[in-house]
Amino acid sequence: MVNSERRVGILGGTFDPIHIGHLIMAEQIREEFQLDKVIFIPSGNPPHKKLQTVTDAEHRYNMVCEALKENPYFEESRIEIDRKGYTYTIDTLRDLKEHNKNNAHMYYIIGADVLYDLLTWKDYEKVFEICEFIAAMRPGKDRDGFRERIRYLEKEFSAKIHEAEISLIEVSSTMIRERVKQNKSIRYLVPEAVEEYIRKNRIYMEE
Repeated sequence: MVNSERRVGILGGTFDPIHIGHLIMAEQIREEFQLDKVIFIPSGNPPHKKLQTVTDAEHRYNMVCEALKENPYFEESRIEIDRKGYTYTIDTLRDLKEHNKNNAHMYYIIGADVLYDLLTWKDYEKVFEICEFIAAMRPGKDRDGFRERIRYLEKEFSAKIHEAEISLIEVSSTMIRERVKQNKSIRYLVPEAVEEYIRKNRIYMEE
């Protein structure tokens, strides 16, 4: 019997706004791990950002949609922004498995720094059972510490974590928001459609 299980990457984040760093990382990982698709999931009400001001979820979701429309392997999801209350990864993974009728092998894409936060996630042991992780390491970072952390999580918690080295792109959502506030160009830092959406809706601009 042919195994028709799809390989699905999951990339969650605030995406405030989504930028070329997110897209380049997702595309490089999609190709390296032969993923059938990558689902971008803007966070709804993330518990770790309680004290921070986050742009309205609809705007963040719309910017993700604009950014992904040129890539048939990328897909956006409202699964977290439509959920009431705080959003937790374990709930998202369970919903995705149900949505895919358990016919998807899921790979959660994270940055190397997130490896040190995984044990603070709600029901992290169940998260490790449901999905594998792809941890993105940028050149010049502490590779030994990165691999030591992976070995620890795999040995002590039976996590399955794959390494991925991605291009070093020095761009962040914080930098983009600041540049917009200062009326500076963000061309090439975000897709053109996202730049147009930000300008049209006056997001991040000083009133």
